[in-house]
Amino acid sequence: MKYGYARVSTQQQDLQSQLNQLTNEGCEKIYQDKFTGTKRDRPEFNKLLDVLETGDTLVITKLDRFARSTVDGINVIKELFGRGVRVHVLNMGLVEDTPTGRLIFNVMSSFAEFERDMIVERTQEGKAIARLDPDFKEGRPKKFNSKQIAHGIELLESMTYKQVEEKTGISKSTLIRAVREKRTVTE
Repeated sequence: MKYGYARVSTQQQDLQSQLNQLTNEGCEKIYQDKFTGTKRDRPEFNKLLDVLETGDTLVITKLDRFARSTVDGINVIKELFGRGVRVHVLNMGLVEDTPTGRLIFNVMSSFAEFERDMIVERTQEGKAIARLDPDFKEGRPKKFNSKQIAHGIELLESMTYKQVEEKTGISKSTLIRAVREKRTVTE
């Protein structure tokens, strides 16, 4: 039987492209996770590993959907080869249980892990450079500036929270937090 495995790292990401590729490849059953690939403990992946039997083929779209670490990928492949399961990586080809097949898989796994590590490194470098800016703030930018918040607080003197929210777009929770912060500063 031909099994497919699709994975994205977050709930917000879309699996449809991978699902289409696996369906076009003739996968009869497709397992899917919305879970980080840095951990091997992925619920659907573990279920898939449990059902694979001799003669089955595991199809994945790309190597990084399968394993993020070279060591993990090699161990899973060895386990599957030991059980007589074939592995087909669509952007790489069929991974064969031969010296050449294992070499190609190991090299490609190393490149996939290297690519991921480089992305993490570049992200960290970018954050370090951004932190040099005295105005840099980690996280999501504020929707309203201090003048807008101060105006909203002023309006609260003659209006309800709901009315201020409707007029300015500043949420009630943001206004309440701003009023508390203002009180803390003045006390």
